[in-house]
Amino acid sequence: MSHDKPTRPQNPDNQQDEDAIAFAQGLFELARNGGAGPLSVMLNAGVPVDIRTNTGDSLLMLACSNGHKDTARLLLEQGADPNLANDQLQTPLASAVYQGNTDIVDLLLTSGANVDHRPAGAKTPLMVAAMFNRVDMVERLLEAGSDKSLKDEDGQSAEDLARTMEANEAIEALSS
Repeated sequence: MSHDKPTRPQNPDNQQDEDAIAFAQGLFELARNGGAGPLSVMLNAGVPVDIRTNTGDSLLMLACSNGHKDTARLLLEQGADPNLANDQLQTPLASAVYQGNTDIVDLLLTSGANVDHRPAGAKTPLMVAAMFNRVDMVERLLEAGSDKSLKDEDGQSAEDLARTMEANEAIEALSS
């Protein structure tokens, strides 16, 4: 008679789910950490370029938010949607603007990101730049054709938001 503890039968579906989750987490880490090479292999093997985290961050959002231009370029070349917002209504362009990453802003704009795109309830990238007094971003977005007359859901323009935040340099850039 054996005194071994009984073991639970293995559920292959649970193991497959765990493996899939671990694989996806690895992809997200590659995007977060700028792993363009390995990520390229995975995308070429058929991984969907717009796969998203449980908070809605796409691979492109993760690359842009973490300042990885080469990874962002790879994803855009593979067909990533530059206007895909996350669950917090943030787009890759708004994220790059907030961080003041001119290289990524330029990459996104030249790769099809809509300069004024925002999901319902969100602020435009220009509004984000104005609120945080990112004058270089305000100027770059205006140069790219951003419409400074757009209003948020509270009826405030980028200049109104800059005034609320006392972002004086942004106010000056928007009023010229």
